[in-house]
Amino acid sequence: MSVIDFRIRPPYKGFLDTLMYSQPERRDRFTRQLGLEPSPAATQKSCNLLLREMDEAGISRGVVVGRDAGFLGSVSNADVMEFTRAHPARFLAVSSIDLTNRKKSIAQIDETTAAGFCAINIEPGAQTIPMTVDDRRLYPIYAHCEDRRIPIILLAGGNAGPDLESTVPIALDRMLADFPTLKVAVAHGGWPWVHHVLHIAFRRPNLYLSPDMYLVNMPGQDDYVKAANGFLSERFIYGSSFPLCPVKGYLEWFLKLPIKPENKERILHRNALEFLGQAP
Repeated sequence: MSVIDFRIRPPYKGFLDTLMYSQPERRDRFTRQLGLEPSPAATQKSCNLLLREMDEAGISRGVVVGRDAGFLGSVSNADVMEFTRAHPARFLAVSSIDLTNRKKSIAQIDETTAAGFCAINIEPGAQTIPMTVDDRRLYPIYAHCEDRRIPIILLAGGNAGPDLESTVPIALDRMLADFPTLKVAVAHGGWPWVHHVLHIAFRRPNLYLSPDMYLVNMPGQDDYVKAANGFLSERFIYGSSFPLCPVKGYLEWFLKLPIKPENKERILHRNALEFLGQAP
C-alpha cells in the first residue's frame, strides 16, 4: 500500500530553529505521552535517517509544511522548496505566509504556487498577536485562495495557540460557511474539540481533518475512527506530525486501528492527493 504522510517537518535548516527541534525535551515528552518513542531522525537531527525511516515504513511521499508563526518559530519558503527539490519524488511542498500583512501574504501565495507549492499553511493562533480563524483580517487570504482553488492547511487544535480560545470551533464553522468552496484541512484535527469539529465536518463538505499526533491514544480517538469509518472516509487525511511522532512508529500504530480496509486505503493515500489536487 502506498502511503502519503501529510505532515512532515524535516530536520533541515530553518526547521531546526523551531520549538520542535530547539526544545527536544519538550518534543520528546509529547511523543512519550502518546505512548510512542522518539524517532532517531528527530533526536539526531538527520535527514538521511528520516528518509531511511520512511523507506522502512513504506511511506512513499511526505508533505513538508512550512511555518510562519510567532512562539512556535518560522521556516522560510526557500528552505522548504530547497529541501523538496532535492527529493522531488519523495516530498510535496506547502508554503507559509505572513498573516500580519495582507498585501505581502497575497504576493506570497501567488509566488509560491507559481513555484510549485501545492497548498498554503496558516497558523492564526500561533501569531505574536493570536487570531482566531474567522478574524476578518484573514478573509482576503481566504477569498484569494478560494477564487484560485488553492487549498489551505490550517493549524487548529492542540498547542496551536496560547490558550484554547485560539482554536474555538465556532470560528472555524463561521469561516467555512463564508467560503463554502475553499478546501481546508485542519491539522491536529481540531483536538480537543473532537465532537464539535466532527459536527462541523458533517455539515461543511469543504472541511478535511488530519488529527495526526492527537489521534494517538488520546481522548476522542474512537470518535475520529468512527467518523473515518463513516461520513468522513473521503476527507480524513493521514499524517504523523513528524518530528512530534516517528513516521515509522506512528504508521505501525495506525495500521492496527479498526478502520475498514477500503477506507484505510483512501486515508493513507488518495485523500491527501485529492485535497492537494495532485495526480495519483
